[in-house]
This record gives sequence, C-alpha cells and structure tokens, in this order.
Amino acid sequence: MNAIERRRNELRAYTPPLTRTAEEVEAFWQPRLAAAARRPLNVRRERTDAELFGDTAVYRVTYDAHDGTAIGAWFIVPPSAAGQPHPCVVLYPGYSTDRGYPERHAKWLLAGCCVFAVDARGQGGETGNGLTSGSGQARGWMTQGLLDPEGGYYAALLLDAVRAVEAAAEMPEVDAARVASAGGSQGGGLALAAAALGRRVCAVAADIPNLCHLDYAVMHSTGSVSEVADYVSRHPERLDEVLERLSYYDMMNLAYRIEVPVLMSVGWKDPVCPPETVYAAYNRLTVPKTICDYPFLGHQVPEYQGRETLLFLRERFRVLRAMK
Repeated sequence: MNAIERRRNELRAYTPPLTRTAEEVEAFWQPRLAAAARRPLNVRRERTDAELFGDTAVYRVTYDAHDGTAIGAWFIVPPSAAGQPHPCVVLYPGYSTDRGYPERHAKWLLAGCCVFAVDARGQGGETGNGLTSGSGQARGWMTQGLLDPEGGYYAALLLDAVRAVEAAAEMPEVDAARVASAGGSQGGGLALAAAALGRRVCAVAADIPNLCHLDYAVMHSTGSVSEVADYVSRHPERLDEVLERLSYYDMMNLAYRIEVPVLMSVGWKDPVCPPETVYAAYNRLTVPKTICDYPFLGHQVPEYQGRETLLFLRERFRVLRAMK
C-alpha cells in the first residue's frame, strides 16, 4: 500500500464525534424553518440582455429572505426549454464573491439545464443584508450576530440557501421535481445545507465544501472560518458558546437530514477547507454518495470535476424523468 492509498483510507475512516445530537439540531432548526416558511417569497423577475444571449432567456430575479432582505439571482433558460419544464441547477457562490455575469453559467445551458444563480447576502454581489446585530464582530460576515438568539449571519445564510431552491422551483420553466443544488467552497456548504434543511433538492454537487466539521475548521482553516477564530481570540471567554452555536450550522451534524444523492470533491492540500473537514461530513452521509479525491490540489476545483458534476446531475435528472 502506497502513501496515497494510506491517506485515502485514513480519510475515509475519519468520523469524529458529532458535536450536536439530532434532537438538538431539530429543536434549533424546526422553529426557524417554520417561521421562514410563513414568509412569502414574493418572487419578481424581469428579462434582460436579450440582445446578447439570443434565444437564451435571462431574467434578473429577486425574492424575499426570511427577514425581508431582497436576494438577487439570475434565472437563465436554455432555448431547448421552450414549452416544457426542464431540470434546474441552483448555484451558490464562494465566499465574498457573487453570482457573476450570466455567461459564467453557460456549461449548464449546454447540458439543457435551467440555472438559478444566487448572491450571498452582503457579500460581493448586488444583494444587501438586512440583519442587525446585538454585539460586535470580527472582519467579514461570519461572526455577525453569531451569539444572537436568532443565530445571526450563519443562520440567515442557511435559510437563504433553502429559499433559493424554493424560488427556483416556482419558475414556470422548471420541473420542480428536478432541482439540484451545487457550488464550491462556501457554495458547496450551502448546496449541502439546502438539501439538509429543505425538501425540494433532488441531488447535491458540493465541491470542496465549507461549513463542515467547524470545530476543527476554526483551528485549521485559513478561509472564512478564521474570522471566528479571530473573534474568539478577542473574546476567549466565549469559546464554548461560539462552538455550541457553530455546531448547529455544521454539515457534519446535519448530514443525517440529507436524503438525496451527493457528489463531493476534496483537495488534500486545501488550507481553506481541509480534507478532514470535508470527510467528516461525507462519512456521515447515509445516501448514495461519491467523493472525488485530488491528492495534489489545494482550494480549487479542476475542470475534470466540472465534467464529473455534469455527468452526475445528468444521470440523476434522467432517472427522475423516467420515474414520472
């Protein structure tokens, strides 16, 4: 057995103890999900850039988050979707980025999929952030209201992920039974969260996902979770309270709620989403699942993985269509 095989075996056996029980997870999330469900989505859309994309329909969409924040998105319909509902991929952005320009998502249109690409509130896109906070925070967004009773930014971001799928399913061109969630890094974590906390996702493609094994990530990640480490460094007396709150957003603890097939990828040299964090969540999944290891890559998604994702979702969409 060579070193790579040994490392793979170590990772696939890595199952750190859960930091929150299922009963505690349900007690935290059920009232928040119920309250969010009572808030209308109020989806608005307007066609744009028709002269640039020809027969491809591009819509600028906004919908209301649970707190009234207007979330921005693109909804893109391939020409082949005329007259019949098509599968849709909801795409979540990486940390501090945005949904981009519509042409960023062309590969999905080539595959015959509608696209619903969303912003993350307050980050790099056009979407604001209506949250208030009763306490200070470190740089960035991750610690905004972290210890507030309603959960602050993390809780809002995960609820936003669920509502994005619900908004996509409302589009008349979309087959609501074939809506998948996808993204990389923060987007990968949100893709998992959309399936864990919602019930409208049919498959998940999560590349190098964040929001996994967060107690470990606070110690080791150089990415967005390091903001939490900065916060605790300023307020060491709050460490236990911070770790308790993070545990409710941890995909390792929420994995039991995912009921659809999952494709994940992981870079073994990733300093932002270390492989231990990714595998801690992956190894807790009890659904059909596949993980693609990249022993020599860091925090990046290779082109090869993009093709694997297309093949994975195409097959899932095909199976669901055949079941109708």
